[in-house]
Amino acid sequence: MIELVYETHSTSTHNEAGIATGWLDGELSEVGRDQARALGERRRDDRLDVVFTSDLGRAVETADIAFSGSDLVRREDARLRECNYGDLNGHPVAEIDAIKPTRIDEPYPGGESYRDVVERTRSFLGDLLNELDGARVLVIAHAANRWSLQHLLDGAPLDELVTAPFDWQEGWEYALDGRVLGRG
Repeated sequence: MIELVYETHSTSTHNEAGIATGWLDGELSEVGRDQARALGERRRDDRLDVVFTSDLGRAVETADIAFSGSDLVRREDARLRECNYGDLNGHPVAEIDAIKPTRIDEPYPGGESYRDVVERTRSFLGDLLNELDGARVLVIAHAANRWSLQHLLDGAPLDELVTAPFDWQEGWEYALDGRVLGRG
């Protein structure tokens, strides 16, 4: 079993401007940098074995600030990227929100569907179980990855998660074992 702690990346300049970054790197705003420092403080004594992040800039920057000066192992994984909005990466959030319910199984033009993100996340979790059974792992990624975790580990319906309002909190914790991935 793995103790999995999930945190979203800190607030980006695109978040503040109402832009859906998707697969663009993005960068943290001043508020986001403060949030990243707070994340580091919050997790300082949290017996973490490793931190995984998306390879997108805003997630990497969150971890870099949060764990600056720490010897905690940090690893990037492209499977933890936000949903690829394809031709709509960098477009207004309102434009994405308007069609989000139709993209559960149908990819964004030139991009992917939310179900594709679930499968990327499932692959990541499977590898995590194979490599780090017994560990306490922090993952810093994006909204679509959190929905994927809630869907895979809690059984929440994906269509409800994708269309629900964003509800930030100081991390989510999950117990990950082979049963959630169909392994026993």
